[in-house]
Amino acid sequence: MGMILRAIDADNWHACMKLTVSEEQKQNVAENAVSLAQAAYEKQWYPHGIYADDMLVGFLMFGTDQETKRVELCRFMIDKQYQGKGYGTAALVTLFDLIKIRYGPISFYTSIVPDNLAAKKIYENAGFRMTGEILWEELVMVKQLV
Repeated sequence: MGMILRAIDADNWHACMKLTVSEEQKQNVAENAVSLAQAAYEKQWYPHGIYADDMLVGFLMFGTDQETKRVELCRFMIDKQYQGKGYGTAALVTLFDLIKIRYGPISFYTSIVPDNLAAKKIYENAGFRMTGEILWEELVMVKQLV
């Protein structure tokens, strides 16, 4: 499987907005349209489509949080029809390479809604660890990128 992250642009924004998660997951994940609007006005965020062999399977957004000054993954989702196929973990590994190129060796952060056990498992499998910190009512995780 060839995993590629492509910046969201005029060619793929509409397809990105059609991606969705299951009903029970919607409380844990922001709508992609909201994320794209945020990125349009807050230029420190970089939205990307997650592609597996040229097929759009998910969405992520990373950048530097203005409050904490940390580089973080603030949005991450795999479309409901592509979940459970390894795309999430593969996308994170691809993202780590991109982050290292862009920022160098850093502490890279994300956060999860406390009861989102599926996200916790994916992040832990990719090397994120709990920091013990709670921000915005979410549990903060970190991965050291070297």
